[in-house]
Amino acid sequence: MPPAQIPSLPIVEQRQQLRHHLDICRAKTLMLAESLTEDEYYRQAHPDFSPVGWHLGHIAFTESLWILRHLAGEDCLLVPYHQLFAADGLPKAARQQLPSLAQVLEMLHRVRARVEKYLAIAPLDQQLRLWLWLLQHESQHGETMAIVLALHCQGTMDRPESAVHSTEDDSRPSEVDQNSPHTKQPIYLPPATISLGYDGLDSLDNEQPAHQVLVSGFWLDPHPVTQADFRVFMEVGGYHESAYWSAQGWAWQQAAQVNQPRYWSDEPTWDNHPVCGVSYYEAEAYAAFVGKRLPSEAEWERAACWTTDGRYRGLYPWGDDWPQPPRGNFGGNGGGTTVVGRFASGQAGSELVDLIGNVWEWTASWFDGYAGFRAFPYRGYSKVYFDQQHRVLRGGSWASWPWALRGTLRNWYHPHVREIFSGFRCAQATDS
Repeated sequence: MPPAQIPSLPIVEQRQQLRHHLDICRAKTLMLAESLTEDEYYRQAHPDFSPVGWHLGHIAFTESLWILRHLAGEDCLLVPYHQLFAADGLPKAARQQLPSLAQVLEMLHRVRARVEKYLAIAPLDQQLRLWLWLLQHESQHGETMAIVLALHCQGTMDRPESAVHSTEDDSRPSEVDQNSPHTKQPIYLPPATISLGYDGLDSLDNEQPAHQVLVSGFWLDPHPVTQADFRVFMEVGGYHESAYWSAQGWAWQQAAQVNQPRYWSDEPTWDNHPVCGVSYYEAEAYAAFVGKRLPSEAEWERAACWTTDGRYRGLYPWGDDWPQPPRGNFGGNGGGTTVVGRFASGQAGSELVDLIGNVWEWTASWFDGYAGFRAFPYRGYSKVYFDQQHRVLRGGSWASWPWALRGTLRNWYHPHVREIFSGFRCAQATDS
């Protein structure tokens, strides 16, 4: 049962369903830890990201802090590790002096055993939102660990592209033609007044409150920009032509001197995969190159969650059903990106594909709180990033876990970040 439906159950069934989701989510975390090398566990692969081992410890610490201490009123089991594993405890570069993997796994086990014991008596009618938040918190760190592992993989000569491109045989039959993108023609979405955001008990604070907005008519590309599409920009010298870049983007490019996306492969096999590992600035420059722009997050959510006529809404392009593999490329199970349009059963009725999964999609919007925003469970989760320095991404990636995956969910990063599994699609106004 989807977490969104748990609040409607009797309390006994709420406990059962919550335990079910906690167990599955934790199994995914432990699976990531199974094959870690010592280097992958301890070392910081990039200045903007903590080591994988820190994320494992942070998951245990956060669960102990919020469930055992704040809800159960018990001692936080990991008090000695507060400075190390708290989100605001140490700079990322100082997080490499870690307990061993065996010790951290034991921490996860001990905390979870106490949490399960408390769950049997917890007053979920008062606490359920925090429990559901915790599931999403672990899911988000699961994706971040996948990013760090991809960055480690790029530092080796062992097929670095395999960290972000699915190793499945893309020549085999599937729901759509594997040799070309689904369609190249933009889709027109007429004007509509929609409810932007989500007020469900499983929503994150920055998704609330849902509110009415008028979205003007616009055109949206049916799928994310592919490697084949982006190669044209590279071949004509787009990385070196200031006319395509904003002032801020060009300043960044002059300093960074990049000439291809972070997770790029020259293998033709990947031509119809979405471009992956681009900054907001690169996405913005490509859009200018083709005479288009990036969609706002309201336009993106209108496309992902609402029918073409704007009358009906779901949490996903296919409705409200829990994300399952036939709907798209997410959950980390495939090991990387897949050909765009592969999962026809997950597309919107308007022929838009890959709105959920495969790659996060940059939007033109700055990350900010909706009117009436209230921080939960603490100010630092979202509000400190309402600084007009972070752009919104939508839709999730191949590494996003289902608990942190829906059409209303907002991700945010500095516009220069390209280490995440990020891509984009282009939009046009009706008068373009």
